[in-house]
Amino acid sequence: MKSVLLIGQSNMAGRGFLQDVTPVCDERIFMLRNGRWQMMTEPVHFDRAIAGVGPAASFAQAWCNANPGEQLGLIPCAEGGSAIDEWAVEGTLFRHAVSEAKYAMEQSQLAAILWHQGENDSQSGKYKDYYQKLDRIVTRLREELDAPEIPFIIGGLGSYLGKTAFGLSCPEYELVNQELLRYAENNEHCYFVTGKELNSNPDGIHINAESQRRFGIRYFKAYESNAHVLTPLNDESQLVKALGQREHTAAEKRYLALEQFTLGKSTLEEVMDALKQV
Repeated sequence: MKSVLLIGQSNMAGRGFLQDVTPVCDERIFMLRNGRWQMMTEPVHFDRAIAGVGPAASFAQAWCNANPGEQLGLIPCAEGGSAIDEWAVEGTLFRHAVSEAKYAMEQSQLAAILWHQGENDSQSGKYKDYYQKLDRIVTRLREELDAPEIPFIIGGLGSYLGKTAFGLSCPEYELVNQELLRYAENNEHCYFVTGKELNSNPDGIHINAESQRRFGIRYFKAYESNAHVLTPLNDESQLVKALGQREHTAAEKRYLALEQFTLGKSTLEEVMDALKQV
């Protein structure tokens, strides 16, 4: 099994509303939870009670579609509201991510690291030393995980920032984006993924669910092509739509039926009928 480490702040953890998109359900996609590989369901992260849709699920589904018969495990370590200083190599978040990744690598081969962070550093001139701080994080991650050539894929901040609601707290997001892109361009095996034309939740700071699905496709394009994604993909909406059109396996149908029952969204009779049809 291959695995992917997910790190950064809330837009990596995911705040898209779950009810706004078709669920991604694939028995070949797993997530690390309580020290076990469990079949992935969203939210992948549980950093907050408000966790929702992030880019990981559509990235994982696109990866599985491109790699028939293989499995992918997600290692969720993003933390909502975290500034880059909180990812310093001596800090809790970094140490936790390394610990989880090393544990996951006992049963999987690390294939990529996905990073999305910067909203908290988009004010008060914090962009000025962002590059150096990110470099220390990436360099130590590669050392700790013995992963000198693993793709480190950097998501750009959304172009909706700085305009409304909580997004007004990010007036320097474009300057942070410049540093993110500069870092990706200056370092081997690092790739930048644009946040242009993504849309936010009404809060003006968190990427909405539909845009997170497209963002995940962009992350996968960068991974697959070993290249930056500097503009939105021409066909990304169609690619996202195709993710929800695959026929579910019997195991997936059972999982979805039991999930709906456990969440109180179907009756016992309904779930039993559904299970009989699988």
